[in-house]
Amino acid sequence: MASSTILSRKIITPSPPTPSSHRHCNLSFRDQTANTLYLPIAALYSKPENHTITQISNILENSLSKILYFYYPFGGRIKDNKYVDCNDIGAEYFNVHINCQMSEILSNPYNDAIEIVFPQNMAWGNSLSEERSSLLVVQLSHFDCGGVGISICLSHKVADGYSAFKFLGDWISMARDDHKLNFQPSPQFDGALFLPPIDNPPPMPNVVPDPQQCVSRMYNLSSSTLSKLKDSIVSTNPQIQNPSRIEVAMALIHKCGVDVSMSKSGVFRPTMLYQVMNLRPPIPLNTMGNATCLFSTIAMSIDKTTLPSYVGELQKAKQQLRHKLKQMDTNQLASHAIEKLKEIVNIANEDVFDIYFCTSLCTFGSHKIDFGWGSPLRVTQVKHPTKNKFMFLDDPSGEGINVLITLTEADMLLFQNNKELLEFASPVVQSLE
Repeated sequence: MASSTILSRKIITPSPPTPSSHRHCNLSFRDQTANTLYLPIAALYSKPENHTITQISNILENSLSKILYFYYPFGGRIKDNKYVDCNDIGAEYFNVHINCQMSEILSNPYNDAIEIVFPQNMAWGNSLSEERSSLLVVQLSHFDCGGVGISICLSHKVADGYSAFKFLGDWISMARDDHKLNFQPSPQFDGALFLPPIDNPPPMPNVVPDPQQCVSRMYNLSSSTLSKLKDSIVSTNPQIQNPSRIEVAMALIHKCGVDVSMSKSGVFRPTMLYQVMNLRPPIPLNTMGNATCLFSTIAMSIDKTTLPSYVGELQKAKQQLRHKLKQMDTNQLASHAIEKLKEIVNIANEDVFDIYFCTSLCTFGSHKIDFGWGSPLRVTQVKHPTKNKFMFLDDPSGEGINVLITLTEADMLLFQNNKELLEFASPVVQSLE
């Protein structure tokens, strides 16, 4: 069984120091209402040919210090859920040895094995605390085979998925451009201008791990498979125009979840899927922090869960939200977001619907996390502490989709044998042998 040994732990501070004019960074209302979990992202690489571990660590440390000057809130601390004190306390950086072959991680049928490359006793499932108040934690992992893992845990209070990958992309550019010294990223921490903070934000419900054991698996839908799904859906319902790869993938995975529910109970339960929408644009693309809102789709009968029907509902829900957003001022947007959060809590308590949550990180460049020693073999996250979560990422080609699915252990046993799933998707399992 794989175990890890911490070789070193450092605090990386911004260089040069953050100017006093940037010391105080207000949170937006979306930051205020964001949960206190961490966003965990890991990239795994085969053994670098032209870099030693010492060289890799030096590159990461030096470039992280430089990029934190531009992403100065990530080296600060949250104060009273109102602002970030950009005090240059810094980010945590771990250098860790993993005493196993990377193939043991990549060939494991469950994605849960990836947890070994994240800081232990911390990260993705815990809230900010006095003991662990760092907003950014990085770990460099190296395996017995020479393979390398790089993981980050970034507080959801200061970043959404878009911001996390923008930070990663700029950090990579800084690392690769280190000798030229002409790279100037331009993130803006001005979300409070577009989504003004509120005096009494509603308390976010604590994310309590499900009492049932959850597990995660990753499945791939290739570009050719997605094209076949699109063609099939459009031929069945010509009213559906240009379905996106995310829409068809989401419809398939959600339908397979419904199949699991029916196979357990023998009856159809109404189902609701919440999806995260990025608000950039209309908010500027370089605005960091949380700039998202939720929308939902409901299927009250089984005929509404067919792929054409569900894709149509997804498109309709997105169009309706975009139309509403154009008519909302910032106060109305805040009210809308808060009502959605309350709605989730109320619906969960009523236990009428099977509830699923979906986030897409596609097009954010997850397949391009190349610090200078090649493209990653796999980019992934850890499982969410609660069930029925679907996370979509670009696959290594950039054309297909990898979807990370977190379900209860019992549901996963049924899900992974679903015939429709296996017709269009394949488990992401690979070996370095």
